[in-house]
Amino acid sequence: MSGEDPERPAREVLFEITQLGDVQRVAAVDAATGVEVVIQAPASAAWVDVRTLALRKLERALAGPSAEPLAPGPGKVV
Repeated sequence: MSGEDPERPAREVLFEITQLGDVQRVAAVDAATGVEVVIQAPASAAWVDVRTLALRKLERALAGPSAEPLAPGPGKVV
């Protein structure tokens, strides 16, 4: 569709932000499936940045275990 915002997800995503001292907890929930992911960020972090991070984490969770690894190297993706 022309005129559609390329950063807007094709799904309905609900965000919940809870500030706990100097940290904010951001939950992103896919409305269709109920899949939820949570990130934590400094309270001073910009809303657009934490929203983007939570949305990317949710997209990865929805992609399932067959998704490509983020990057080769030490450690493991949980």
